[in-house]
Amino acid sequence: MSPEVVISLAEQGVYTTLMICGPLLLLALVVGLIVSVFQATTQIQEQTLAFIPKIVSVLLGLVFFGPWMLSKMLAYTHDIFSNLTRFVG
Repeated sequence: MSPEVVISLAEQGVYTTLMICGPLLLLALVVGLIVSVFQATTQIQEQTLAFIPKIVSVLLGLVFFGPWMLSKMLAYTHDIFSNLTRFVG
């Protein structure tokens, strides 16, 4: 296996990981920012207040983006397994 193939596989893996995790991380970031602005304006300094909205938003995002994320993971896995003989041999 040439170094170009290894780098290409690693690039595809990192890109797929970022595509799968990106929407949920962005959703948690936006909700955390909104809660932080709310806490700053109302001067509520409760540390646990930020966790519940983030957990709920990530779970809702998982329900909404779950089928798309699963199809991306399955496509990547199918691509790896279908080209396995090319990588090994």
